[in-house]
Amino acid sequence: MRLSSLQYLSAQGFGNIRHNKLMSFASFCIILVSLLLVGFSLLFYVNVSSMIRNVENKNEVIAFLNEDVTDETIDEIKGHLDSNNNVLESVFYSKEEAFADLKMEMSADYPTVFDALDSNPLPHAFKIKIDNIQLLTDTVKEIEMYYGVFSVRAPYEFADALIGLSRVMTVVSVSIIIALVVVCMVIVSNTTKASVFSRRKEINIMRYVGATNAFIRIPFFIEGLVIGVISGLVASAATWIAYDSFVRILVEEEEVLSIIGLTSLIDFSTIAAPVVSAYLLVGAFLGSAGSVLSMGKHLKA
Repeated sequence: MRLSSLQYLSAQGFGNIRHNKLMSFASFCIILVSLLLVGFSLLFYVNVSSMIRNVENKNEVIAFLNEDVTDETIDEIKGHLDSNNNVLESVFYSKEEAFADLKMEMSADYPTVFDALDSNPLPHAFKIKIDNIQLLTDTVKEIEMYYGVFSVRAPYEFADALIGLSRVMTVVSVSIIIALVVVCMVIVSNTTKASVFSRRKEINIMRYVGATNAFIRIPFFIEGLVIGVISGLVASAATWIAYDSFVRILVEEEEVLSIIGLTSLIDFSTIAAPVVSAYLLVGAFLGSAGSVLSMGKHLKA
């Protein structure tokens, strides 16, 4: 196709938007709402996953060491823990620190309980944070095999509850997103069909004067593409403003929200590029593909 023809068809596509303001606005609104519904659902799922991950990282496994453990053995255990792929962090917790913390916690209620002790009965230990809580059992078994470790205490009930919650949230969120995608595609399809149907006479006239199917489709393709891109831009701006406003409100209650992990909400600026790109691509696809595919029956011989 010659450049002059492409320029003419592009101008026709932009002209269609001006000449059919009502249907163009209807398509814009439908695509915009569809993008926002799916976009906010995805952001909700991403943030819930981040919160669960934040709570997951607060879990702590305690590895108690043998009473006669040497400094060399402690260093070896530390090396094993640091090289373990599922260990996020490990901190040596000496029996002196443990004894001091215990006395601090109990001295107010039981001031004389430690008077009868001649020595520190507590063992050395390591405080360990697990990266993937779903691998907790396997990781604990591996730690128990380290030379110098005689016992490991792990929050199995907490891990099971968190894994169950994560699975339920994933199933529910993915189901909602899939349902929204299907509903939005049906609505967009019906809207573009109505837009094309309203101009069926224009399409028939172009066919009668000898225009090819490609020549007829290109203006509609460009029209839908432009509407989709504009919808994506507006959806991006609306999402950014609404999301930041919501997060700003929550940040004001940081002390309370930190208890339930809401401080792990994702900053929009860190995900702005993929979110805006997705809005633009999906909007452009819905607009252009919807317009072109809806013309099928009107172009049949």
